[in-house]
Amino acid sequence: MAQQLAIIVLVDVGNALESRTLTGNTYLFDNMKLQGSLNQGTGELVTAVNGAYWSDGSQAGEQVLNWLPYSLGSIPPTVPRGYHATRTRQAEKDALAELAELTGKPSANGDTEAALARIQKTVGTRVRTTSRTRALSGNRLLDVTGKVVSDQSQGAHSYPAPVITDIFGDAVDEKIIYPAEYGSPDLVTDGWYWSATVDTSRPGTYSYKMRIQLHELIQRAGEWTWEPVNLTCESKLRITADPKRNGFTGAGVGYLPIPPASFA
Repeated sequence: MAQQLAIIVLVDVGNALESRTLTGNTYLFDNMKLQGSLNQGTGELVTAVNGAYWSDGSQAGEQVLNWLPYSLGSIPPTVPRGYHATRTRQAEKDALAELAELTGKPSANGDTEAALARIQKTVGTRVRTTSRTRALSGNRLLDVTGKVVSDQSQGAHSYPAPVITDIFGDAVDEKIIYPAEYGSPDLVTDGWYWSATVDTSRPGTYSYKMRIQLHELIQRAGEWTWEPVNLTCESKLRITADPKRNGFTGAGVGYLPIPPASFA
């Protein structure tokens, strides 16, 4: 069975949009640190991919890479998938309740204006999108704590998670990795993720690039919109010919030894 290797792509979206580059604004992690991966938590990650051969010299199975992009300083990805829609509906219900209370009692003009301003703050700002990420469209703007934002000019809002739209470069051109986007029921990845099989029979260090789509909040035709911004970052894979070994015995992969004391 192929080994699953996970690569976390953590992006400081606010700084990346301001500087229009992912250089210095991307932090990469993987689960192969103990196997020799280098530069964890930086934009210079070199992912170790080993086990090209079994201990008897026969060809081992291919490895599988999985890329998971996340946004730094945004709502945690572990919240339910429909969190934004739920918060939007709740904000609208609260605003309708306040409006009904306002219409049920007389008040001076000044009090009415103040109440309407408070209701507008309660309902927040609706944001649309021009990208394929439909889940962003029509929802209210939220901050990192999940509260609706009414004054978008302050910039204290949560950015949508980055979206990987393509994986390319030397490792793909030389047929070292075979990346593709797959559908998934996983609620964290919003139903899509990028994965690739790795040809472990060709040791060496290979670079690849990721095209990542961020979303910037702009005002267009009087409406606030998530505008897609496409940037690229680079990473590397280091494939070795080290044989796969049992982590407990140091020998080949097989049955674990049972201590004699277990039969006592």
